[in-house]
Amino acid sequence: MRHGDKINNLGRKKAHRVALLSNLAAQLITHKRIVTTLAKAKALRTYVEPLLTKTKKGTSKESISHQHRVVFSHLQDKEATKELFTVIGPKIASRPGGYTRILKLGIRPGDNAEKAMIELVDFNEIYGKSAVQVAEPAKKTRRSAAKKKADVSDEAAEVETTEAATTEEPKTEE
Repeated sequence: MRHGDKINNLGRKKAHRVALLSNLAAQLITHKRIVTTLAKAKALRTYVEPLLTKTKKGTSKESISHQHRVVFSHLQDKEATKELFTVIGPKIASRPGGYTRILKLGIRPGDNAEKAMIELVDFNEIYGKSAVQVAEPAKKTRRSAAKKKADVSDEAAEVETTEAATTEEPKTEE
């Protein structure tokens, strides 16, 4: 029986599972989003979120270097650890949690496995605040557009009548 066993073993032994999650976490930190199976994405979320929280802890130099060592022991990737503390850490400092988002992508044709994209929330420009401001055009209604057309056509009619009156010259016969 599996009473209280909440970890998803992903069909692997412990060493293989830890290596898999370490590699997935390093790639997520490096690329900011990755596509994998839904089960791996859910397991990765529980693995990587505590690591992201560790980047925010501590103000003294000793505690920061200790957090570097702890995160490096999980990731085993120097570039990913550096990226995590220099780029990602300051950006997520104000967020109280929930650093990742999982989006389901459908099934994989080969083996019918559910695919999912896991991404860092603060690094998605589509859902970000700046994208909302840029993508939001000024509101237009049909009524105002029709009114503008009517005003333009009235002005055009006025211009045509004034032009017609000024351009008519008396005809002289020769």
